[in-house]
Amino acid sequence: MALRIRKSIKIAPGVRINISKSGVSTSLGVKGATVNLSKRGTRITTGIPGTGISSSKFYGAGKIEATPAPPTPAWAYVATLLIIAAVLWWIFS
Repeated sequence: MALRIRKSIKIAPGVRINISKSGVSTSLGVKGATVNLSKRGTRITTGIPGTGISSSKFYGAGKIEATPAPPTPAWAYVATLLIIAAVLWWIFS
């Protein structure tokens, strides 16, 4: 079970500062439409007040993608198969 701690401070009508263990963010908007700005990116949320129906879209903060790992060479597969065969031979002989 995850524990979340968050404090929201109203600065002005429609403007809030949100403080949590993961950082600080700012929320701008009114009932039914909110824009949240944080270090991770921007989240836009729209909904119909009082119904529980809403939609949210996240726009990330353009992270640098990690370089993909090089492919495993064929000899590594052969070596693994030889080790497995040797262990099986030792167990069953």
